Amino acid sequence: MKAVLLAAGAGERLQPLTATRPKHLLKIAGKPLLQYSLEAIKHAGINEAILITHYRGEAIEKYFGDGTALGLKLTYLNQPKLLGTGNATGIAEPYLDTDFLLIYGDLLFGIETVKTVVNKFRPGKTAGVVGVVPTAHPENYGIIEQTKEGTIKGIIEKPPANSAPSNLANTGVYVFSQGIFEKIHKTNISSRGEWELTDAITMLSKGDNPILSVELSKEDWFDVGRPEDLLDANLWALNRMEHRVLGKIEEGAHLIGPVTVAESARVRSGAYIEGPVFIDKEADIGPNCYIRSGTSLGRKTRVGNAVEIKNSIIMDNTHIGHLSYVGDSIIGEECNLGAGTITANLRFDGEKIKMVLKDKRVDTNRRKLGAILGDRVKTGINASFMPGVKIGANTWVGANFMVEQDIPANSIALLKQNVDIKQIQPKIINQKGT
Repeated sequence: MKAVLLAAGAGERLQPLTATRPKHLLKIAGKPLLQYSLEAIKHAGINEAILITHYRGEAIEKYFGDGTALGLKLTYLNQPKLLGTGNATGIAEPYLDTDFLLIYGDLLFGIETVKTVVNKFRPGKTAGVVGVVPTAHPENYGIIEQTKEGTIKGIIEKPPANSAPSNLANTGVYVFSQGIFEKIHKTNISSRGEWELTDAITMLSKGDNPILSVELSKEDWFDVGRPEDLLDANLWALNRMEHRVLGKIEEGAHLIGPVTVAESARVRSGAYIEGPVFIDKEADIGPNCYIRSGTSLGRKTRVGNAVEIKNSIIMDNTHIGHLSYVGDSIIGEECNLGAGTITANLRFDGEKIKMVLKDKRVDTNRRKLGAILGDRVKTGINASFMPGVKIGANTWVGANFMVEQDIPANSIALLKQNVDIKQIQPKIINQKGT
């Protein structure tokens, strides 16, 4: 059996992080999102995978190459236009001659997930298997309609909560027979201008062989669609990884709980680190800083004196200047935060934090959420960020500037102030002090 991974999407809701990389290469606990799927495929005994790419597909191919490092044989196919999951799946048809695994490549799930779905499939007896998870928000997912025996009758995209046929969401992990391609060819274009795989699945369910569902653990599956999802996914991965301390730990540094310090990383004296925390290669941490749980620090990151970082992702080659606080935030690559930079992560009224996504202000359902900074953002001393703001790549935020709304890429935000400088007449003091 071969695997097909759909990795073509642009990840628009993850801007500004995806302005400079495909979402599939966003790192979670030191590994790209797509790598978790590839490792699960290998764990299930599948050695060949086809990656369907489009947006910055060359970056994905450059990162994973031919797959040798993961023990896989990888083939890359380009989807010329983003015309839906059905269209993307159909591109792989000439390269498949038997049953196959299909995965949406922007998901995060446990290592056993693929094996669970594959083991449910019965060649010649089932047309497909769909992994499902229970959800309290059916309006956000494709929802499974099925019989009491677990045979799928169809998939309804984002139904109103009061009319959903079940509480089981489609996870985007499937096994299909070759019959799915015939149904893809028969699907009609949707209202979104795309050919939807779920329409083909509904048609396939009407055939002689059933499509079965297999329920997966909700705790072992993440749909990483928005920036705040990355923080939850990062903590999930940190709690499940095997932690090792391989780098240099100076006397006087304290590592509490599960902490990874990669080879060639350095933790200076006075640093206090509460796991789970991941510190990648060549990172330089401290002295006298506080790294709190849920934090991942990328390669060649530099965390200065008296810095506090909590539940955040700091990407490669970023410098957090001394006396700064970064909480519940994501900081892109090659950023430089000046001394005293502060990310606020809590509203005065304690209400949920809202964020602008695709020109709409949406509720993140989080009480604590800091800032999202794209690559190569620079801040001056004492710059501040209000909860939920996003800063585009290559933007400069000046000293003492408070960011209260999103700033687009390639911008300079400077504080205007009135300056009143007066010349004073110095007092003359004699030898008697008068």
